[in-house]
Amino acid sequence: MKNWIKLITFLIVSTFLLAACNTSEPETKAVNASDDSYEEATIRLAYNLPQDHHIAKGIEQFAKDVTEKSAGAIKVQVYPAGQLLTDKDMNQSILTGGVEMGVNSSTLWASTVPAMGIFDVPYIFTTYEEAGEAINGEFGNKLRSAMEEKGAKVLMFADYGYAQFANNKRPLESPSDFKGLKIRSIGDIPSEMIKAYGASPVFMGGGEVYMALQRNTVDGATSGTTAMVQRKYDEVAKYLTINNYAYLEFILAVNQDYWNGLPEKSQELLTETAKETEDWIRQQAKSEDETTAKQLEEKGMEVYVVPEEDLPEWKEAAKPAWDAFTKNSGDLGKELLEIVDKQ
Repeated sequence: MKNWIKLITFLIVSTFLLAACNTSEPETKAVNASDDSYEEATIRLAYNLPQDHHIAKGIEQFAKDVTEKSAGAIKVQVYPAGQLLTDKDMNQSILTGGVEMGVNSSTLWASTVPAMGIFDVPYIFTTYEEAGEAINGEFGNKLRSAMEEKGAKVLMFADYGYAQFANNKRPLESPSDFKGLKIRSIGDIPSEMIKAYGASPVFMGGGEVYMALQRNTVDGATSGTTAMVQRKYDEVAKYLTINNYAYLEFILAVNQDYWNGLPEKSQELLTETAKETEDWIRQQAKSEDETTAKQLEEKGMEVYVVPEEDLPEWKEAAKPAWDAFTKNSGDLGKELLEIVDKQ
């Protein structure tokens, strides 16, 4: 009888121990699952470009990828085409935390970090590859550090492509052909070049250019051919000059304090995804420039491509723009020019 009692006792204890062991496994898995998950966050991201622009497409995909990779924990809410902020209000909103993330041109960031005007310096990058190499190296790191000092973390450099000139008066086949024209400018440094070429720079938003050309408020405008197609310059401008004078960049920036408050795991995900997107956008910039230039020609614009052997003349005539950049950007600007010169 005692043996039966011992056996029953043994079976009860064994069953209890096995049950305890079995219940511990899900608890361990739950801990692991927690370790693999991301802290929930909702990030607002604003930009002003048309949604069919290659940068906009990249930014939209970036937002989707971050949300998917985090299994929905990190939600990136995108506000496209100026729905939330104008390009003039964007930088201040990022710096003050009014919005967590935003995309804006390096030209507009130059008012906060003067050295960001480097991308507007005429003829500084002659190829897409040169620009990418610089951004991925010491050149880009110095600009990132300068932005962080002001309160903005650069998450991505988004290549817009090269800037060109459209106008209604005549083919612009040399700097002297600009004399007397009123040209819509996109920033201080391009304005110095326009003045050096003998024309008068006029500031206005991208959305105002079509009407200004139509009403002869301006004779011409500078922009990338991607924007010229999207904003239908071919309907209001006759001549297009391809001289690749500036390699335009847009910056995906994050409020620095917000960034510092994110878990390291979330920072790594955002950084990794931004890098993938940056590489894709850079590949698109070249093909989009080529495609849209052809489209403008097919739509009736008379296109003049400045021969490579003539570019030194254009560059020399634009020297006042280089001087203006050096004066405004201080030691950092000089360092950046030296780095580019060594490439």
